[in-house]
Amino acid sequence: MTAFDHRAIIQTLPNTPGVYRMLNAAGEVIYVGKARDLKRRVSSYFQKTHSSSRTQLMVSQVNGIEVTLTASEAEALLLEGNLIKRFDPRFNVVFKDDKSYPYIQLSRHPYPQIRLYRGALDAQHQHFGPYPNVWAAREVINHLQRLFKLRTCEDTVFKNRSRACLLHQIERCSAPCVKAITAEDYAADLRNAQRFLSGKESEVLDELRRQMNEYSTAQEFEAAADLRDRIALMQQVLSKQAVSSTQVRDVDVIAVYVSEEGAALNLVMIRGGQHLGDKTFFPNNAQGADAATICEAFIAQHYFDDVIPRLLIVSDVQDQVTTATLLSERCGHVVQVVCRPNGERRAWLMGAHKNAQFAFEQRRSQQSAQGARVTALQEALGLGTLPQRMECFDISHTQGEATVGSCVVFENGQPFKEDYRRYNITGITPGDDYAALRDVLERRYKKIMAGDGKQPDLILIDGGRGQLNQAVSILTELGAQDIPMVGVAKGEGRKSGLETIIFPEAGKELHLAENNPGFHLIQAIRDEAHRFAITGHRARRAKTRTQSSLEAVEGVGAKRRQKLLAQFGGLRGVQNASVEDLAAISGIGPALALKIYQQLH
Repeated sequence: MTAFDHRAIIQTLPNTPGVYRMLNAAGEVIYVGKARDLKRRVSSYFQKTHSSSRTQLMVSQVNGIEVTLTASEAEALLLEGNLIKRFDPRFNVVFKDDKSYPYIQLSRHPYPQIRLYRGALDAQHQHFGPYPNVWAAREVINHLQRLFKLRTCEDTVFKNRSRACLLHQIERCSAPCVKAITAEDYAADLRNAQRFLSGKESEVLDELRRQMNEYSTAQEFEAAADLRDRIALMQQVLSKQAVSSTQVRDVDVIAVYVSEEGAALNLVMIRGGQHLGDKTFFPNNAQGADAATICEAFIAQHYFDDVIPRLLIVSDVQDQVTTATLLSERCGHVVQVVCRPNGERRAWLMGAHKNAQFAFEQRRSQQSAQGARVTALQEALGLGTLPQRMECFDISHTQGEATVGSCVVFENGQPFKEDYRRYNITGITPGDDYAALRDVLERRYKKIMAGDGKQPDLILIDGGRGQLNQAVSILTELGAQDIPMVGVAKGEGRKSGLETIIFPEAGKELHLAENNPGFHLIQAIRDEAHRFAITGHRARRAKTRTQSSLEAVEGVGAKRRQKLLAQFGGLRGVQNASVEDLAAISGIGPALALKIYQQLH
């Protein structure tokens, strides 16, 4: 029995749809659920003995209930998914996917551009997808370039081309930028690409065959041969992607593999009769949850917008009719949910289940190997506790220019990129690595020691004894001297495998064998910190140099500089522009164009 009076709360609940949130004694949301009838659903938690130990444990911790009324159960399903992602409740199965799904976009332009796109969809451009991963979308774009030769360059580059690019030379673009193709022919290729992306491949093949026959009859054999090769390529692509079903063209297959150690869910996307690929998810808080619970949690958190296929083939849900009705109400078209498919659809589900099981076992094997590396590192460094969370710092600059500090985080031996941070360093003597390191560590650990963030089990400093001593001094000032810390000094000739591990104690150093798993982990963390720092440094340096080179031109203020960069697609485009091209920009003129050209050359 819970410590609060659940009866008083239940009496006030209406028999209407909504979302309920279970809170513990600390006021934390530990569970979010939806209901067609709030009063009946919430009261059920306190009126019977639950067969699930997971639910019993959750109810034993409930110390408060909050509800939100909704107009329909479909609206409650949407709100439930949003709240689960927001609160990350410990008793909800949570799917974390911080990246939006990629689409293929055809821009609104006289000669539309084809490109990979992430983000909110709008009516201005055409979007096809979503695709399960970037690789699948890029593969389709690659096929479309070979088949229809649509341009991929940005509009700013397109407007300022004076000759065709390399893609035209390797027959991946028809070069509309230099009028190598007529507007009518480009529009025809665009229509065929749209049909292909919409799953109307047979129409495209018929159109290409008709054109090929016309060219052949007119004895334009070179053009006919080009279309023949396109048709052969398309048939080859379709033979790899197509599934045999001719009934429902848009399908999602959702298969769940459950074990005592966790679960994996595999999502297979079929659009327009083409297998676009699959993606495997590893939910949090899935211990003790069955396949139906996991599948329903995924549906609630995954299908936020109206991009819902007409058929879902799933491992299991508690009520497939209700699930289908809710999804149909949300997206505006009929959605069918099938739990026990037959024939070809059953083969799809079994294939997805095998993928989920394989991915789970592979991940478990990787985690076991990572766990061995963490344990080996603990033993090598003589740490009292397992270093489950490690943070590594590096400083990057070019002779003091555009200094950037990086902090990368590893948890359980694997990168935890959500907590990566970069720090732009200003107000120090250029090239002073000690001052830069002080700035980064102060900014990082002032927040952590104030309770904003997790405290690491081990800190790694990329550098020698001087950098490590500086870090020890800073953390001592901040009251964080109890956090274990080591320096990783580069070996002779900066060769990998010869690194020295330096301890805060004077004269204490360690050389680990190259085959030591803990040493491999240190190398991986150090290399990741270096990569993250130098990537940020190069971006900052490029931005600084772009601005400074144009700022040096008398008469080019902020507005003209912005106009030039936007017109030519960046500094490189401005550098490649002729004096005539520069003078054609509004507000520049021949004299100023000559100044700009001379400054950049």
